[in-house]
Amino acid sequence: MTALKLAIGNKNYSSWSMRPWLALRANDIPFVETLIPLYTDDPADKEQILSFSRAGKVPVLVDGDVTVWDSLAIIEYIAERYPEKKLWPDDVAARAHARSVCAEMHSGFVPLRNECGMNLHRPIGPVALSADAKANIARIEELWRECRTRYGAKGPFLFGRFGAADAMYAPVVHRFRTYAIEVAPDTKAYMETMMALPAFQEWTRDGLAETLVIAKFEDA
Repeated sequence: MTALKLAIGNKNYSSWSMRPWLALRANDIPFVETLIPLYTDDPADKEQILSFSRAGKVPVLVDGDVTVWDSLAIIEYIAERYPEKKLWPDDVAARAHARSVCAEMHSGFVPLRNECGMNLHRPIGPVALSADAKANIARIEELWRECRTRYGAKGPFLFGRFGAADAMYAPVVHRFRTYAIEVAPDTKAYMETMMALPAFQEWTRDGLAETLVIAKFEDA
């Protein structure tokens, strides 16, 4: 069987790359990682990305003749390719809930993304947030609380065992930590669960070890 190949961006900055990477690594699914530096103005880096996908963005998953781009599409593919890993809950209602939670993350929370960019190197400390960003934070806490209330008996993650929803919200854990966001105790408990995950720790170590600095992401 041909090994999966996953092209990703800088681990310090690339929140979208973190999501499918974590879905694979946390579930012990073997893959070959190709890290392509982003925003370097080096044509060779851009050409390398285009060699994986004409969309010109990462992450990209390659499985033999199959190419999948976009974080959520990759996670969906992984879930179908490895059903025994149970990235989605077995129960149809819980599965619909998990997909809705993931879709909301995928398409929403733009103010929080813009005002609290992922940057593992950034010294921990707060920034002034807009009302819209604060509303995003409150909504995420609400989502997490609802999931933990409904499915907490099944395990410590959003739907019990680690799954697609946890992978999709993993960068938010970093954002909340990096920008010293004040959160409720139950939110903090879930964050601690995620930060204790070996795959989460591995990504974090790798990101902190990177030396490439992207100036436009260092302003916040």
